[in-house]
Amino acid sequence: MKDPRINRLAELLINYSVKLQPGEKLLIENTGIQQELVSAIIDEAYQAGGQPFVNLKEPKIHRSLLRGASKEQLQAWEKYESTVMEEMDAYIAIRSGDNINELSDIPSDKNKLYGETVGNVHRNIRVPKTKWCVLRYPNESMAQLAEMSTEAFEDFYFNVCTLDYSKMSQAMDALVEKMNNTDQVHITGPGTDLTFSIKDIPKIKCAGEMNLPDGEVYTAPVKDSVNGTLTYNTPSPYQGFTFQNVSLTFKDGKIIEATANDSERINEIFNTDEGARYIGEFAIGINPFIQHPMADILFDEKIDGSFHFTPGQAYDDAYNGNDSAIHWDMVHIQREDYGGGEMYFDGELVRKNGRFVIPELEVLNPENLK
Repeated sequence: MKDPRINRLAELLINYSVKLQPGEKLLIENTGIQQELVSAIIDEAYQAGGQPFVNLKEPKIHRSLLRGASKEQLQAWEKYESTVMEEMDAYIAIRSGDNINELSDIPSDKNKLYGETVGNVHRNIRVPKTKWCVLRYPNESMAQLAEMSTEAFEDFYFNVCTLDYSKMSQAMDALVEKMNNTDQVHITGPGTDLTFSIKDIPKIKCAGEMNLPDGEVYTAPVKDSVNGTLTYNTPSPYQGFTFQNVSLTFKDGKIIEATANDSERINEIFNTDEGARYIGEFAIGINPFIQHPMADILFDEKIDGSFHFTPGQAYDDAYNGNDSAIHWDMVHIQREDYGGGEMYFDGELVRKNGRFVIPELEVLNPENLK
């Protein structure tokens, strides 16, 4: 018997997240096959009058392809996926799999080349030209990352993915307005003293339309304005490896020093191209149900009381001039149980130990969003 929560999630994806209209083409891309949810999304798409298409992928097969791929093959792969994506009006990605580190032994030059070719399909077509939403799907592997039983993680997953995102969206308006009127941001905490400007960069609220789970307001720093040091306090998976104890030092926007549990490996990533050492996104996480990191960025970047500061490509709708083949969301939690910290807008304390402390933003504290 199908879990009724799957039907509710599919309905939310079609009618709220991508708002599929009659006649529109939808690509459902499923990595790590989840038949019940894919079928439910297809049914909802047909009910909305849409035209669903499906692309099924499997992480182990992707690894096999990538290990031997030549530049010419990856360029052809990019052309192949571009042709499909250009036809689509909407895109839903369900990403699952049994091993988060499946790609850990892919050589760095292969990962770089993949990002510079096939990655363009998403940067240049999917993100700016389709209505899109990306989500995970609960399984035993994700439950292990969250240090929960499978059943408990499934309950958590459906709670966090089907909360009242329209309520969250309304509550975010005050933060967007406050950020729109802010020039200088100052962030302090253990191992962290960071300053940058967000003046004249658009501020974008995310409440269930592009990600599930969701819960962030993002912008980007003025490219050359970032100075100081930021020490991240959550695990940060990237290119099949989980980085720990990442500390970045900035001067005039550029990462001039980077250390981690594998400092050589992290600096190889930051040497991908010129833009990899500059920041493309600053975002504040507010999802009340997500309290702890689980080494899955789609969840971790929405953690209550967190922010993420992202080396690499800036989004088109909050563009600061930075371009890169990488976009690496790295998360710092400022709640007291993670060491605390402060966030100032133009010298005014707006969040302390992960809680908003000015009246107009208190609506975003977790007890007001559940």
